Amino acid sequence: MPFEVFNRHRMPSTQEPAVTIQKRGALSLNSAAFEALDSPERVELLYDREEELVGMQKAKDASSNAYLVRAVGQNGATHVVSGKAFLAHYGVPLDIARRWIAEKQGDMLIVDLKQPGTEVTGHSNRARKGGG
Repeated sequence: MPFEVFNRHRMPSTQEPAVTIQKRGALSLNSAAFEALDSPERVELLYDREEELVGMQKAKDASSNAYLVRAVGQNGATHVVSGKAFLAHYGVPLDIARRWIAEKQGDMLIVDLKQPGTEVTGHSNRARKGGG
């Protein structure tokens, strides 16, 4: 099998806000994305059908449209929002987990789904396949 060169520019820098849409419908935010939203307890999820943009903004209260943001992992650097119903409603594919660099526009964090994103695999997938 021939070697291939790792393109380090495909992976987002941890300093840039990044959002991953996981196969089970969760939206995970790296620490830069969480901080860009002013470290929210809850967020509202928005979608622009014409431009295929996912928007996320800090919720002002615990309204029925607000989604809880929870820290995960040993150091709590990643934050997760359960977005399965939201993503299903707008037909966002969940066949492959993908990460996008998000852009801050006003008080909103935007993910452009027209961009290919970067395919990601979790630790559990590598463990099942015998990798590490």
